[in-house]
Amino acid sequence: MVRMRDGSAGDADYGVIARTYTDHRKPEPRIAALLHAALGGARTVLNVGAGAGSYEPSDRDVTPVEPSASMRARRPAHLPAAVDATAESLPFPDGSFDAAMTTFSVHQWSGLSRGLAEVRRVTTGPVAVLTCDPALVRDFWLYEYCPKVLDTEASRYPAPSALAEGLGGTTTVTRVPIPLDCSDGFNEAYYGRPEALLDPGARQACSAWSFVDEAAHSRFHEDLSRDLRDGTWDARHGHLRALPELRGSLVLVVSTPDGPNGP
Repeated sequence: MVRMRDGSAGDADYGVIARTYTDHRKPEPRIAALLHAALGGARTVLNVGAGAGSYEPSDRDVTPVEPSASMRARRPAHLPAAVDATAESLPFPDGSFDAAMTTFSVHQWSGLSRGLAEVRRVTTGPVAVLTCDPALVRDFWLYEYCPKVLDTEASRYPAPSALAEGLGGTTTVTRVPIPLDCSDGFNEAYYGRPEALLDPGARQACSAWSFVDEAAHSRFHEDLSRDLRDGTWDARHGHLRALPELRGSLVLVVSTPDGPNGP
């Protein structure tokens, strides 16, 4: 496995992305509640691709794993220090944790099947994966303005069926509602606040934008700015400004092992 200078193990350089990440990617409490409920009564929780600690439950014993030194450095002091490791090679004995979680991370794993097998190996109970369904990402209005961003996302995110196959057991897939005032700035979080995506820092905090060249960034900014000024965007999508929540591509995949630790 090739790791980038700061340790990033996927195809995106979190040494760059991390510069604005914590400014724009603040955990959304309503999404966190769904994720934490999926962990059941677990006391010990593994968080893979933990980043700066978003969505880590404060009432559990969490062990975070994060390969990027830049992201590890942005973890608040009240959170446990993250272990420098990757999903594909977890430095823990079999059955070390009651549950596991990973948020916006599986698309960064260089070996998905190996990573899922490792997470299942060290986890006796549920594994909760917050991710996006690649079959749904192009349904967002952003596709009209910068299709390469969502084409990139669609090519990187694994299908929920692949996650279910890799984790085994009994799997549920739930579309997660995204609130209009969502504090976690992934692309769809701005479905009713398009002006926010004109901020280069907001785009930098979403890894798919790192695969888009500066010319595409400029065209996006010019085209969206124009359509917001002359009312074109609102004529097409203005109803989204008042939509309380969007059911877009965000999904929660939960795998529970069959047998004594299952449901």
